[in-house]
Amino acid sequence: MSVSETLPLVTVQELHKCFPHPVTGDTVVALEALNITVAPGELVALIGPDGAGKTTCMRILCGLLRADGGRAVIDGIDVSADPQAVQNRVGYMPQKFGLYEDLSVQENLNLYADLHALPDNVREQRFQRLLAMTGLDPFTDRPAGKLSGGMKQKLGLACTLLSAPKLIILDEPTVGVDPLSRRELWDILQQLAHDDNLSILVSTAYMDEASLCHKVYILHEGKLLAQGSPEAITKKADGACYLVTPPPHVPARLLQAALIDDAPHVIDAVPQGGAVRFISRTSDVSQLAVYAHFPDLMPQATPPTLEDAFMMILKEHSQPQAEASHFVIDYTSTASSEEAPADVEVKDVMRKFGDFIAVNHVSFSVHRGEIFGLLGPNGAGKSTTFRMLCGLLPASSGALSVLGYDLRRARAKARAGLGYVAQKFSLYGTLTVEENLEFFAGAYGLTPHAAKERIEEILHQFDLDTHRYEPAGELPGGYKQRLSMAAALLHKPGLLFLDEPTSGIDPLARRIFWRQITALAAAGTTVIITTHFMEEAEYCDRILIQDRGCMVALGTPAEIRRRAGNPPSMNEAFINIVEQKRNNPVTTAANNRATPPKGGSSS
Repeated sequence: MSVSETLPLVTVQELHKCFPHPVTGDTVVALEALNITVAPGELVALIGPDGAGKTTCMRILCGLLRADGGRAVIDGIDVSADPQAVQNRVGYMPQKFGLYEDLSVQENLNLYADLHALPDNVREQRFQRLLAMTGLDPFTDRPAGKLSGGMKQKLGLACTLLSAPKLIILDEPTVGVDPLSRRELWDILQQLAHDDNLSILVSTAYMDEASLCHKVYILHEGKLLAQGSPEAITKKADGACYLVTPPPHVPARLLQAALIDDAPHVIDAVPQGGAVRFISRTSDVSQLAVYAHFPDLMPQATPPTLEDAFMMILKEHSQPQAEASHFVIDYTSTASSEEAPADVEVKDVMRKFGDFIAVNHVSFSVHRGEIFGLLGPNGAGKSTTFRMLCGLLPASSGALSVLGYDLRRARAKARAGLGYVAQKFSLYGTLTVEENLEFFAGAYGLTPHAAKERIEEILHQFDLDTHRYEPAGELPGGYKQRLSMAAALLHKPGLLFLDEPTSGIDPLARRIFWRQITALAAAGTTVIITTHFMEEAEYCDRILIQDRGCMVALGTPAEIRRRAGNPPSMNEAFINIVEQKRNNPVTTAANNRATPPKGGSSS
């Protein structure tokens, strides 16, 4: 019997939940008349922008929040009537799963087995199966804190599955996880749904993950906008999608910005394979405003994707996003070339931690106004490279210069011209948006008058005016990212470092972010970025792929795709290149010499 023909394991009817606003005290509706079902063995995705209500829904289903109205039933049990009975049937993996980083993989499993009171004869059998399934059996003695991001997520999933639940609820389980590890985790989820008839409810910011599910629910501001199979939802964008190639020497991101700014005619646009994919509001694409800048464009119709349909549905129910226009762009400016001054020079750099080589003879340069992508699996050495370039960590050997300063001799001078946005929100959560900006303006040495003017300017640029008095820790994820960017740009740095800045934010927020970055690069700011969204590599002028500390590939997105055999997506190109290199015996031998000691970090 197919999952569509069975009785639901989960039934949510007219679910309603409100919260008081943290500053004004006004009532904020988190969920409004939500209806969803999950059948046995069904893999169901919740997708939507920040603040859509996905986490609230999951916490209610787990009995961690009480709904204000409606009904949630799991395995015949009303969640509000008997939350403990429901919790015995549900495995919940929140965004920050509670691993004990000082304990080993095996000790974490033992602890969760104790919490679930598993008998000895049962736990050993489950340990063996879950360790084999997740590929963690060679790492049972390694501390959880020394695992890569993907391995931590697989350990969290193993701990969640120990109690043999009928339903597992996963809140964005692949945030900050590289494409190889994401693929492995989703292989496990699909296996669990198919082989074990396990019901899975997952929220995700990745549309390629949502397309792997049996059913998708799109939420926005607590309301259900659409539901159905990925194929059925994708059909909503039939006939509206086009591909267009930019003129020679024009980066795809500039054409994308010109298209996305044409709101009367264009719903969405994103770089893809050297071209730009866009969604037109009408079937007549001859009226696009972009022809004023690029008169010879020839759009070609292309089949829709789930992300196209998601963006179309979301834009139909969202207020226009005006903040992107605060960053003015010359659409016809060209990509940075090798003739431009080099703001970053990396020559034969190594970084060792004891006997472990984290960065192994890496060399590259980054030119003024260039967007340069640092890509790689978890543990590739990207963060170590970043920390060296920011002057936070000295190189063991080799030469590093930033903005013309040798980092061995003038680290403080170099850092004065840098902006940095960390992967994890690192501002002061109890301070308001404005107070955070005032603090960082002082740290950057701005005078009181200059700081006041710059703060007002940047609040407007990032559309943070209406949030200036809110505690930073209470902001939705997308607005936290905007505040981090605003703080990093207060002193108008010439070089901006972005460490996975879009991790965990939805496609709509990512479009706004990249529109801003495109404007900064066009104005001459040099940008170095790490990301696990491989499609974001299409915005870069050049990409460096690292793995296990070594350089794997360096070139333009087009060169990287050709090297990978021109697969349909940059995600597949990345996986192909990394796997080809790992399967190369010469590379494998070199990497084996740099293998960390048992229990050591792979990051």
